[in-house]
Amino acid sequence: MLRIDRLAKRFGGYQALAGVDLAVEPGSVHAVIGPNGAGKTTLFNVITGILAPTAGAVSLEGRDITGWRADRVTRAGIARTFQQVRLFRGMSALENVMVGRHARTRGGFGAALIRPPFRERGEEAETRRRARELLERVGLAARAGTSGGDLTLVEQRRLEVARALASDPRLLLLDEPAGGMTPVEVEDLNQLIRKICETGVTVLLVEHHMRLVMRVSDAVTVLDAGRVIASGSPDTVRRDPRVIAAYLGRDA
Repeated sequence: MLRIDRLAKRFGGYQALAGVDLAVEPGSVHAVIGPNGAGKTTLFNVITGILAPTAGAVSLEGRDITGWRADRVTRAGIARTFQQVRLFRGMSALENVMVGRHARTRGGFGAALIRPPFRERGEEAETRRRARELLERVGLAARAGTSGGDLTLVEQRRLEVARALASDPRLLLLDEPAGGMTPVEVEDLNQLIRKICETGVTVLLVEHHMRLVMRVSDAVTVLDAGRVIASGSPDTVRRDPRVIAAYLGRDA
């Protein structure tokens, strides 16, 4: 689904990514873990076109998307959430998801929110239907009319997932979705991620919650100081001496 070859990103004299190789299999949950400053979010930003790489290549289903703009990456089939929630706080939950749908509509961003000309009303109705369906999937159907800023942090994170799914991605990038969640909420997230995969969406996950990572992931890649130090099944990675020394600790 996704292949990354020798990816590098430098900010002046700081090497954030240094020759990263990564392969994500279709239909899988692939986690990227590592200590703070390892380059995980930078990796996401390069994949999604927010940052241009210094060197290396990114390909989606065999198609080179290296250096593409973020909007073009989205149309190609990649969507993401953010470590710090980024919602339209004054818009309702429903409107937030409708905005996420604009990459798949003829009318674009504005048509996701206002009634377009008569010839496009069928598309607007479909956008609303799809948005309600996605709110139902993430457990927010009853909060459709609530402003994004009035939702709890956990609800906001779920809303970001729904908004990302609105663009019909084949690959979904989740950046620390379990932040601030209780154990029960993390288990709900585990089930939600698995349900997303069952719909045919591949998931690339950055997460510090190791219990979630080890339960939900099919494969794990570990970054340290911008380099891959281990990659494999969760069971293999958690026993790797380099990973224990760099990140997990002896009690992991």
